[in-house]
Amino acid sequence: MQYSDYKLKNPIENKDYPIWSAYAIEKINKIVQKAIDSGENKIFIRTNLKMGLPMENINKIAGPFIEAWAYETFLAISDDPKNPYKLVNVEAKERLYMADVILVFKLKDNPEQFINAEVDVKATAEDIKDSGKSPNITSYARIRTAYVEDPDYLFIILSIKHKVYATKNFETKMFDGIMEVTSFNAYDLKYMSSSDISYNPALGTGQIQLRDIHYVDVEKRTTFEFCKLLDTKYLNSSKRSINDWYDLASKNGWIKEDV
Repeated sequence: MQYSDYKLKNPIENKDYPIWSAYAIEKINKIVQKAIDSGENKIFIRTNLKMGLPMENINKIAGPFIEAWAYETFLAISDDPKNPYKLVNVEAKERLYMADVILVFKLKDNPEQFINAEVDVKATAEDIKDSGKSPNITSYARIRTAYVEDPDYLFIILSIKHKVYATKNFETKMFDGIMEVTSFNAYDLKYMSSSDISYNPALGTGQIQLRDIHYVDVEKRTTFEFCKLLDTKYLNSSKRSINDWYDLASKNGWIKEDV
């Protein structure tokens, strides 16, 4: 059988989803920009290394620091119940979860309605060429299933650029490292252009990747259109067949099975 022969489940998102997506991204942008503008964008790393941090490999350890910084930045905002961003809850997720943090915003126009935004934080070094340029996002099967189970699933990529430098500590006679967040971008994964999304067949069911996280175009689409786009990326891989896809679709409930 061909892909077109299968009856796919059609997850239909709420008509207000585009508004929710834009609202969450706007708030995230304002929160991170505020941290940069107010000088709360620095992470101080003190070591006992006389020569300081290994700058040529600093990008290999930057990810966890930047993720922790993002979590604490959002948490500090949510601790104020009167914060202007309407951020009411922040939850850090375990290592193998798809997102790093879940943010819950209250809609300004409807205080009884809340938006859940799952945020995947990606760190890239400003002064290291191609650092973090094409990151893995998440498993194809996991993200495809998430959109079927929740048509309003909001998955945001928060790309954060940083630079690292060292200052001499005259008391210890050693160098202290400073990791500074310099710029950022936030994107709704569902709205990333087809050309920006790629598929890597390595690891399990394969990984959804971005070709270049620094330059991303936006294409508005429905949840169902995005599911079919992911399927196309999967099936276009020379290492995947329609039988492989059907096995995943049956296991994860993507198709309407005949009764």
